[in-house]
Amino acid sequence: MNEFRVTSYNELQEALFEDSWNADLGRFRSRHAFRGLSDAQYRLETTLIRLGGAYAQLEKHLLRNFKKYAHRDMIQGDSVWHWLSVAQHYGLPTRLLDWTYSPFVAMHFATANIDKINMDGTIWAVNYLKTHNLLPDILRSKLNEEGANVLTVEMLSESVRSLEELAGLSRETFVVFLEPPSIDDRIVNQFALCSIMSEPRAIFDDWLEGHPDVWRKIIIPHELKWEIRDKLDQGNITERVLFPGLDGLTRWLKRHYSPRTPPLKGGR
Repeated sequence: MNEFRVTSYNELQEALFEDSWNADLGRFRSRHAFRGLSDAQYRLETTLIRLGGAYAQLEKHLLRNFKKYAHRDMIQGDSVWHWLSVAQHYGLPTRLLDWTYSPFVAMHFATANIDKINMDGTIWAVNYLKTHNLLPDILRSKLNEEGANVLTVEMLSESVRSLEELAGLSRETFVVFLEPPSIDDRIVNQFALCSIMSEPRAIFDDWLEGHPDVWRKIIIPHELKWEIRDKLDQGNITERVLFPGLDGLTRWLKRHYSPRTPPLKGGR
């Protein structure tokens, strides 16, 4: 069963680190990408899809104008994958979806929105090794050539030059996980990676339904959120760390000093 509802903080950690033992390495190294959402009903939709309207047709116009007006010194390379990564980072609607290697960062994003504190949250866990076994030959060969598990923007640039070329690699929709360039501490601290689908209209959870062996969805009951949130704060998994700078500091302070609502009976 792919969807699992935890009942305690300890059970959540066990679920997140399930299958993390790597016998070849003799180490506990999970091969999952994680995405935490404050509302379990949220879908794995990109910001491009959420833009609405004729978003698929607007994609190239959005990126073209971003490239036109962005400061060139922000871009470490001139490929479409570099531009997409930077555009996503700064809030442009794109077909990229943000993930993290860190279960604890995913726990943060599932619990940080106190406006959703009384709603069940969720963490998606997708095995990127199994996902990449379904890639077109040219991309699987690139991963094998590099001895890598996830593509970087540089590796992807060497294999595919455009979004149109990506779509043309296969008649079947596929998913690529890639590591964005470390343009600032936020990407580094969040242990970030992204996914991109070959078809801009495709929704990731629809694709996952057809590949049940690559994913799990862990439901976090709203009753657990305050406990998880407090323990993450104690472990220094906060906005102040994940969003370095004054904006992250103010986000953390606002949440940290917001009253607990509704108060738990018995003063706990």
